[in-house]
Amino acid sequence: MDTGQPQASIMKNIFEGVVSFLPDWLQIPILCLIVLLVVLGWIASIRGKLARRRAARSPQPVAAPPAGGGSGADFLGPYAPPAQQPAGPSGADFLGPYAPAAQQPAQPPAAPAGQQQGGAAFLGSYAPPARPGGDDRA
Repeated sequence: MDTGQPQASIMKNIFEGVVSFLPDWLQIPILCLIVLLVVLGWIASIRGKLARRRAARSPQPVAAPPAGGGSGADFLGPYAPPAQQPAGPSGADFLGPYAPAAQQPAQPPAAPAGQQQGGAAFLGSYAPPARPGGDDRA
């Protein structure tokens, strides 16, 4: 059944119910305040759009912060921890008291002439047994 009138929204029904609940002498001032808030919202949005448009047309240079101060989320001000001066070497490679004691380099065992043992080629007791014929290739 169509009466030709649009159906009222749920929000309109709630609004009318709240307004009709108020006494008559309070209904008109409340409606005026709501209209005033809507108009002020429109004015604020229009002013914001105009300010953004002006800023886009004529950009202004941003002033640098003073050398001694700062601001923003990363500036701690008086709440910053005191700066610590490094007392000596530090870092991931510094072992401090856990460093091994300095030792005199041990004399390497005498290697046969022409053969140098050391580095990646020296396997010690983990070396595979030598093949007959001197062929070391796998």
